[in-house]
Amino acid sequence: MQAETGAFAHSVTDSQMATIADIFALTVRLFFRLDMIFVGMAAAILLHFALQFRIARLRRRQIRELEEDMEDLRAADGAMRKALEDTKRKVAEVTFAIAQKSDAQERKMAGELQMLESLVRGFALNMEKTTEAGFFGEAPRLAAPNYPGENPEAAMLEIIRCALEENRVDLYLQPVVSLPQRKLRFYEALSRLRSEDGTIIMPAQYIRIAAPAGLMSVVDNLLLFRCVQIVRRLTQRHRDVGVFCNISGHTLTDSEFFPQFLDFMHHHRDLAGQIIFEFSQESVLAASASEEANLRYLANLGFRLSMDQVTKLDLDFAKLKRLGFQFLKVRATTLISGMKDAGAAVAAEDFKNLLLRNGVNLIAERVEDEKTVVQLLEYNVDFGQGYLFGEPRAIRDIAEANDPRAAPMPPTAKVLPEGLARRLAG
Repeated sequence: MQAETGAFAHSVTDSQMATIADIFALTVRLFFRLDMIFVGMAAAILLHFALQFRIARLRRRQIRELEEDMEDLRAADGAMRKALEDTKRKVAEVTFAIAQKSDAQERKMAGELQMLESLVRGFALNMEKTTEAGFFGEAPRLAAPNYPGENPEAAMLEIIRCALEENRVDLYLQPVVSLPQRKLRFYEALSRLRSEDGTIIMPAQYIRIAAPAGLMSVVDNLLLFRCVQIVRRLTQRHRDVGVFCNISGHTLTDSEFFPQFLDFMHHHRDLAGQIIFEFSQESVLAASASEEANLRYLANLGFRLSMDQVTKLDLDFAKLKRLGFQFLKVRATTLISGMKDAGAAVAAEDFKNLLLRNGVNLIAERVEDEKTVVQLLEYNVDFGQGYLFGEPRAIRDIAEANDPRAAPMPPTAKVLPEGLARRLAG
């Protein structure tokens, strides 16, 4: 074996040995170079993953920042929407305030123009142009009645009784106009008694005598009969004109007459749109449960109710609405300067809105000059009544009022129910 090895060694030349050494060295270098390549690839892979991780973090941060920006934008959008809503509401409030102020200014201007017009015409207080030509008679001169004998009240009672028996109960009408247009909308029917010598007896004179004697129901019955006749005539010409018919507190509490009154109006309920029954504040506030039920029954028939002689404004308006009251008459002086003394819960400027919420119309009564009208227009008063718009004027008998076909007024005894006729006879 050694001999073979030696032979081989001797057989390999030096050049061959050099070639083998070169190959070995090249192999070693290749090995180390491949190792470096693997290291470089590993480093490249690590760098790749590090970059991906960095990119992922950056993306998460960007997404978080974008979400925060979106939240800020949403908050800003909500704030902007709220600001827009607030702006719209304020614009609506300003528009409404401007409209109200403009309307009030127009009303005031209209009132001032009408006042100037009236002043130019010489402060004319009589509005004969608002009434039907030939319908009103001449207003009789008022005079204090004579009381013969030693007992003036007994004499006055006898004059009243005779006037009622002989049907000397005159009907007077006073216009109620809309504001600011001053268009005729209603009349108020007022009763006056007439003595045998033609002297006019005012309600303030006869009520205090007639009421204790139980005769106010007789007066109201005759007034009601006249109102029905007049309303039927008025509706032939002006169906949009109504009549306020006064019913005394004594009649409201008259257990004998008032049920008959309700039955009478039940048969004339076709006039519910034209007749408004008016009661004093004192009688309404003092009404018992049965009397309030009678008022509701009257309202259920379709007749509207009105309250006058109002001195207190701390009222239960919701209750008045339930009873059927749709009109409230208040003195002009009370609205202008007496709201606090009357116990009103609101100022005059807001009183109309309070009534409106309860379906009640406001009528200012005793309006006597143009200055008062201008002040009332600032309170949005619906209607006005007073000598400025027309004084109460007497109505001639139906048979004499340019209507030859109209039936004459029947005797009092035939108009009154049996119970009232006995009461009148004493």
